[in-house]
Amino acid sequence: MELGNGDKFIFDIGDGSVERMFALQIPTAFLDKVFIGHLHGDHFGDIGSLYVAGGIAGRFTPLRIWGPSGAKPELGTRAAIEAMEKMFAWDVAGRLGQTDVRGFATEIHKFDYKKEQIVFNENGVVIRSFPAIDGSVSYSLEWNGLKVVFGSDTFPNKWFIQNAQNADLAIHECFIAVPDMMAKFRSTPEAALQVGTKIHTAPEAFGKVMSMVKPRHAVAYHFWKDVDTTPRVLESVRSTYDGPLSLAEDDMVWNVSKEGIRERMTFFDEHSVNPPLAYAAEPVSAEDRVGYSPEIEAGRLDMRDVLEPIYKKASKALGREFEYPTK
Repeated sequence: MELGNGDKFIFDIGDGSVERMFALQIPTAFLDKVFIGHLHGDHFGDIGSLYVAGGIAGRFTPLRIWGPSGAKPELGTRAAIEAMEKMFAWDVAGRLGQTDVRGFATEIHKFDYKKEQIVFNENGVVIRSFPAIDGSVSYSLEWNGLKVVFGSDTFPNKWFIQNAQNADLAIHECFIAVPDMMAKFRSTPEAALQVGTKIHTAPEAFGKVMSMVKPRHAVAYHFWKDVDTTPRVLESVRSTYDGPLSLAEDDMVWNVSKEGIRERMTFFDEHSVNPPLAYAAEPVSAEDRVGYSPEIEAGRLDMRDVLEPIYKKASKALGREFEYPTK
């Protein structure tokens, strides 16, 4: 979510998210605020990619992460992120002295998932958290007289109805229809009914929620938007809701202003490289490098004849002396 004041926020970061954001060529220095709805892999599975890729591609400040507590401490956001940092210990150590690693740090803001509360209040932006299901929360963002609500995983609940009032954009999950769950995934009727109506939000229930909220624009997401599933989802939603609606898919964008809400698709280069730097990196010290063990170093091939000219060309092009390292 990008605001007119330049602030950028990420709400949930499931698998593949970082690749999509890199394709948009947004400098990672600006992708430093993540609000996790819950700790299912499809909602926060790419947090490690943003931590590492952002750290080596221009984010020189800690990655700021907001997320809910759990029923037990080990099931909460802090435990998950601290475990992630331990998992990437070798990755970070190997980069010391090689690149600017100031971004390999986190700032964790954990809060009680059972409470309605303000979790962010900076630069005129107010973000509230409110309960969704056990261990999962929804968020609302208000800025400049505009309001966007994001549900994450949730069944229909009173907190969303209350907090989504007067929303300009209301984003709420809308799961695949029960008959299609049984047909596509070979789910038993019992499993399809449980998952599709009790754990998640059925299309008919999504429509009823939006009829109660009456946002300027409703967004249904979290279903497999295929040619054989979309018609039933749309028909089911329309049985209970007749307002402005988008059935979300990757790379869909909503431009929200007081004058109107415009839906469009993003155009981007599918073969993108790292985003440009927003700020200059700091020089690193070779003394910080972990280096290689004698056994591994002994296996290095001598490539001085082809590598040393690279250093000479760099010296000439940049007006600085770069000497080929002997070690």
